[in-house]
Amino acid sequence: MRRITSLRTGLSALLLLGTWATASSLPASAADSPAHSSSEAPASASLLTAMRHDLGLTDAQARSRLAAEKTATAVERRAKRAAGASYGGSWFDPATGRLTVAVTRGANTEAVRATGATVKVVRHSARRLDAAKARIDALSAPAGVGSWYVDPKANKVVVDVVAAHRDDNDVRAFLARARQAGPVTVEETAGAPRTFAAGTVGGDPYYTGNVRCSIGFSVYGGFITAGHCDQHAGAVYGWDHSYIGNFQGSSFPDNDYAWVNVGSGWWTVPVVLGWGTVSDQLVRGSAEAPVGASICRSGSTSHWHCGTVLAKNETVNYSQGAVYQMTKTSVCAEPGDSGGSFISGDQAQGVTSGGWGNCSSGGETWYQPVNEILNRYGLTLHTA
Repeated sequence: MRRITSLRTGLSALLLLGTWATASSLPASAADSPAHSSSEAPASASLLTAMRHDLGLTDAQARSRLAAEKTATAVERRAKRAAGASYGGSWFDPATGRLTVAVTRGANTEAVRATGATVKVVRHSARRLDAAKARIDALSAPAGVGSWYVDPKANKVVVDVVAAHRDDNDVRAFLARARQAGPVTVEETAGAPRTFAAGTVGGDPYYTGNVRCSIGFSVYGGFITAGHCDQHAGAVYGWDHSYIGNFQGSSFPDNDYAWVNVGSGWWTVPVVLGWGTVSDQLVRGSAEAPVGASICRSGSTSHWHCGTVLAKNETVNYSQGAVYQMTKTSVCAEPGDSGGSFISGDQAQGVTSGGWGNCSSGGETWYQPVNEILNRYGLTLHTA
């Protein structure tokens, strides 16, 4: 077992794997965090530091953005109900701090504006765009096609093509079929998506077979993580190579989620590890952040990084097969970060699946939304 040089380090390592159930066992950074009222945005000094570093914001700008994003999350739910069948999607604008809601002609725009949203009239409803994307989902995509998703700003389905393969015959044929599915636009991406599992590296959690991955979020009875991390090798081991539990369910491709039961002295706790970059973050819920909102990721290789939500309900074309209903972010990740936590403020968002690039040169990363995983397996998120 590795030497633990301080109580803080030891607790942090255990907390990543969902240990220490009692409040008295929480690290000081988590236990001493002031409780946030429902009207306050979480804004610890360490979180503000991370947003200043990764998003280029001042402390005041970061505080203002967190508060505006929390408001936008609530507005989005109300505006979608008010728009009804005319709803065309929505996105958060960091420049104005407001949520824009797209609606088709004939919508009750006054009712939507009354929720606090800015309204934009568009040609296609979200229902039509989702139907077009579903038709593309039914196609077989070549390796040169990275992903496709509904872009509410463009009011189209965006197909991302790996730049080096734009002129491949099979890519051209796929794009021709995709354009027949509905309103489609094509964009280029620098790299092909890949998952972020890694070979075993001593001293970092968690291990299964010959793979190291990262914990997502604690649930009652275990934790959730990425499905591609399940090597069907049986036992799952922690940072100290002691037995934690076993995969109780997993899906990959089509989906990229899994859950592991926790036992043998391991416990769960509602904390996301900050890796010394930020204070360990308490998890208080799983309200879904809108497109454009800031978001941060914790993983066992590249640790803590932040960015923004770029797209939702994106289909990602990995070499192992397509994965559906993913969320794309501008946050970087590296091998071993798979399964790790995506969190916005104090709200759990999803588990790291894959992406392209790295944390030196940059890139994009996708996550599987947390609420879908909870609903699929009937799990309850462990919250503070």
